[in-house]
Amino acid sequence: MSTLKKFAGQTVVYGLSTIISRLLNFILTPIYVSIYPARVYGIFTTMYAWASMLNAVLAFGMETTFFRYLNKYEGLEEKRKVYTTTFFFVLCIALSFLLVSSFFAGKVAIWMHDGSVTSVEDYKLFIRLFIWILVIDAISVIPFAKIRAEGHPGRYALIKLVNVISFVSLNLIFLFVIPWLIKNGSEFGWYRPGWVGYVFVSNLMASVLTLILLFPELLKLGHKLDRGLLKEMINYSFPVLIANLSFIVNENSDKIFLEKLLDGDFGAEEVGIYGAVGKIAIFLSIFIQAFRLGAEPFFFSHAKSKNSGETYASIMNYFVIAICLIFVSLVANIEILKYFVKGSDAEKEVFWSGLKVVPVLLFGYVSLGIYMNLSIWYKLSDQTKYGLYISGIGALLTIVLNIIFIPRYSYMASAWISLTAYSTMMVLSYILGQRNYPIPYNVKKIVTYLIASVIIVFLSFNVFNRSLFAGNTLVLAFVLVTLYFERKNIRLILRR
Repeated sequence: MSTLKKFAGQTVVYGLSTIISRLLNFILTPIYVSIYPARVYGIFTTMYAWASMLNAVLAFGMETTFFRYLNKYEGLEEKRKVYTTTFFFVLCIALSFLLVSSFFAGKVAIWMHDGSVTSVEDYKLFIRLFIWILVIDAISVIPFAKIRAEGHPGRYALIKLVNVISFVSLNLIFLFVIPWLIKNGSEFGWYRPGWVGYVFVSNLMASVLTLILLFPELLKLGHKLDRGLLKEMINYSFPVLIANLSFIVNENSDKIFLEKLLDGDFGAEEVGIYGAVGKIAIFLSIFIQAFRLGAEPFFFSHAKSKNSGETYASIMNYFVIAICLIFVSLVANIEILKYFVKGSDAEKEVFWSGLKVVPVLLFGYVSLGIYMNLSIWYKLSDQTKYGLYISGIGALLTIVLNIIFIPRYSYMASAWISLTAYSTMMVLSYILGQRNYPIPYNVKKIVTYLIASVIIVFLSFNVFNRSLFAGNTLVLAFVLVTLYFERKNIRLILRR
């Protein structure tokens, strides 16, 4: 129980920092949708979708590889060698990307430009800004992993909070403070009112500040990488890279396909709507991210423990309960949450028209969260090729089905396809995991909670027409029934 207590404690710290960071970031969503029309917000959504995919490439799966190899060695010098080798490899990839992408930035801008919202020159600038954001964020990956591996969630949380506070503050300065100063007589000849590029400038400045704060971790680097170790690590990390890339494709390709497969302003507007209402799912993704931050280093460090399988199964049980509770609570209160994506009075009905996809998106995140929990088996058993196969199947489903169904059903198809892909990956990971690295999950209980949460969401959203009273009554019933069935475990935890 002390092991679970340690895991829970670190996850709480990661969770609180992630919640605060995401909520501060979430404040920007109603600001963006009130300033930018849906078609302009679509630019924002598309750029960050591409950035997410490139982030996976630049990290090369080395974050997971770092945790795995760090726990293979006992000596401090060997651990330092792992840290140095992974960092310099990622650094080389990032600098190579900087050189190549800078050369092709203009051609990429012409390809991305749809001619309906902003100029090609603006797109060129957006892409150059994102190139630097991606490079700096890639350089920060391994130092952040080192902080997590050493069990310092407080320092990790502090740096992440500084990053998001600076990002939010800079956005507010560019979008409100400077216009207020201009209105009151100050001169800012370079300022462009309503320019979406200020969001990206703010991101770059926040990323630079984050890298500066990671300087103490950079000072702990050795002077050279170990080529033999690097070759071994690349063999482990390459399937992880493909798996991560496939996951990012699942997460973001629908937004890119929406823009490309739907015409002009309509396509940009649909991307904007889909991206905005998808922000409501942020509260569920916060929990998944917090869990991942605490779970990955924890799972690797306890792989050799005698009862590790039982520990992983217990964590899965509590994880499913928590994620189902968040799922039903968000849908029950969607009539409140929708005001975060209200936009201007003229645009609010445009954005709210997309609320019907939120329950589908949320259940997709539930499936994703369970898959991420399950996927530890192939990382612990050094069988990362299975992660490639599973995620590859998910990506293939996403790409093919989006191309077929988006032209007819727009973002509604994207939401259902996302759920289909994540559910398929979840089931495949469980089946393959039980064959290769059995963990005694309580499948009957997990499936029961999932079915119960889906029924409650259907009743709340469709039968009771998003009634706050009816929805929260169902949530309360879910909590009470859960407490009843988990009473023995709860008593055991409280005693200890």
